[in-house]
Amino acid sequence: MDRDAVLARYDREMREGARPDSPGALVERVGDVVRQTAPAHGWNGVLWSRLDAAGAGPAIAGQIAHFAGLGREFEWKVYGHDAPCDLGRRLTAAGFRAEAQETLMVADTADVSRGVALPEGVRVQTVTDPRGVDLVVRVHEQAFGSDGSGLRRRLLERLSADPGALVAVVALAAGVPVASARMELAPGTRFAGLWGGGTVEAWRGRGLYRALVAHRARIAAERGYRCLQVDAGALSRPVLERLGFEPLTTTTPYVRPV
Repeated sequence: MDRDAVLARYDREMREGARPDSPGALVERVGDVVRQTAPAHGWNGVLWSRLDAAGAGPAIAGQIAHFAGLGREFEWKVYGHDAPCDLGRRLTAAGFRAEAQETLMVADTADVSRGVALPEGVRVQTVTDPRGVDLVVRVHEQAFGSDGSGLRRRLLERLSADPGALVAVVALAAGVPVASARMELAPGTRFAGLWGGGTVEAWRGRGLYRALVAHRARIAAERGYRCLQVDAGALSRPVLERLGFEPLTTTTPYVRPV
């Protein structure tokens, strides 16, 4: 993989050329910043920027003013190769809070889709209705220990407004949901994004995370997507590396409260 070329394409297609990720959201370019403005329950933030030392301060102030005027908390997603090199420090000084750093990883869809099987007695169901969404949310709450009401609302909205851009799956053992995951498909790009892979505690260590990555890879390949993309945490990165994913850069969310 030519990592520099893939990263440049990712920046161009998925960040600078980003599309709204939910109904009612607006993606717009303002100067050298691309941002998404969404309803209060959606994701609000900066997706891409091309700044220098002189322009960073005014750009940060402009985004703070925009989202404060709407009463929105928002996120500035900073990638390891973004300029200026002290962008994170500048955001912190402006009142942003840095969250956990992750690694942007990419793999060839066809490579990942091969050679990984589900554990015996487990089947995967694609989510298409509110009942399936409830199963995904049930796994999410058990796996991550967090309230899933916001996730439920977002999934229902996406499945209603643009079902072709979202794939949600749940793994069932004897009819009981034990793992779930999502994939977002951006039309006109090479990239399918993997999100939300979670497994309930009793089923961890049995290969379900790997199996759901491979399952989504097969769907992405069938739909013509060449690359899989994931923001990997410290626990998932080694698993993804064994599946053939390669690190491109880091990504750190900087969040500014209302």
